[in-house]
Amino acid sequence: MASVTLKDLTKEFKEVIAVNKVNLDIKDKEFLVLVGPSGCGKTTALRMIAGLEEATGGEILIGDRVVNDVSPKDRDIAMVFQNYALYPHMSVYDNMSFGLRLKRTPTSGVWPFNSKRTFTKTEIDQRVKDAAQLLGLEKLLQRKPKQLSGGQRQRVALGRAIVREPKVFLMDEPLSNLDAKLRVQTRAELKKLHRRLGITTVYVTHDQVEAMTMGDRIVVMNHGDVQQVDTPLTLYNKPANMFVAGFIGSPAMNFLPVMIATEGDKIVADGGAFKVELPPEQAGRAQAYIGKECIFGIRPEDIYDKNLEGLVKPAPGNTVKVGVDVMEPLGDDVEMHLTVGTETLIAKLDSKTQAKVGDTMEVLFDMSRSHLFDKETELALY
Repeated sequence: MASVTLKDLTKEFKEVIAVNKVNLDIKDKEFLVLVGPSGCGKTTALRMIAGLEEATGGEILIGDRVVNDVSPKDRDIAMVFQNYALYPHMSVYDNMSFGLRLKRTPTSGVWPFNSKRTFTKTEIDQRVKDAAQLLGLEKLLQRKPKQLSGGQRQRVALGRAIVREPKVFLMDEPLSNLDAKLRVQTRAELKKLHRRLGITTVYVTHDQVEAMTMGDRIVVMNHGDVQQVDTPLTLYNKPANMFVAGFIGSPAMNFLPVMIATEGDKIVADGGAFKVELPPEQAGRAQAYIGKECIFGIRPEDIYDKNLEGLVKPAPGNTVKVGVDVMEPLGDDVEMHLTVGTETLIAKLDSKTQAKVGDTMEVLFDMSRSHLFDKETELALY
């Protein structure tokens, strides 16, 4: 096992900067997730760590060794691809053992006798069977990939990586081809596997739910830049900017333009069609923005129906009158698309709500969990 360090890592494709001076310290045995929309640079960064893309600038260290000029096969990493990349004509056993059979150690002889197999047949057989037992593949070792389900193929791809006993696992959206139920199941299996093996893992996904549930830390990327690196709950509760706030969380955070103003000794966020009072602990950070436009953020799960007893008590500074546009029942919850003035927002309300499409209702904002952003820089004020 080993740490992975990226120093000012950059990748340019002609005029396009795919990865822009990324600095990361990935700890030994950590499960780090790179997340972001398509084209943000996350897969390119992973491929540079693997050695499949050449870095335009910066350094990549695995452990204490700079590996920029080291070939992929000598970096002691194992990669799991989005499309599994299994050999269709080989059995599960042969797919899992292929890398071990190819690996050779230099000797003092003359070519073509200047190397020998690194692993004996017995060692290969033992590694494959151990990995198969770990992944529940013992009865499938003689099958071909076409005879396997999507989940089973994914486990074979994982097994092929595990038998190498690498210092680092690299995973490029390995669950994206699975159906929703199998994705949830495999997600849990991957976490348990990581806990058991303790191998440093860098995992790429565009699915923020996957990132939140799997990562020890998450790197949020956009347009080649790292937006924020932190634990899942810190990203959720204290996003650094509007991009992170809108990307992390499902449904996404609501953003409403407001003017910061004073009413007596209170500071309020005035959206025209609504007005809410900033809590004392947050009002101080908005002091410098009085008279200026900002962006007010509130998550759907921090909005409550005023007519239902909840965590938030009604008060003049947290009550907003809205119109109901769309209702999406989800069982315990209802996702409601609401309008306030010309703005729209989504609320995740208790399914006991009596509101109907076309109604006007009052909702409560949990102001202690609200957010405020600078309109120009989009950075979080609190």
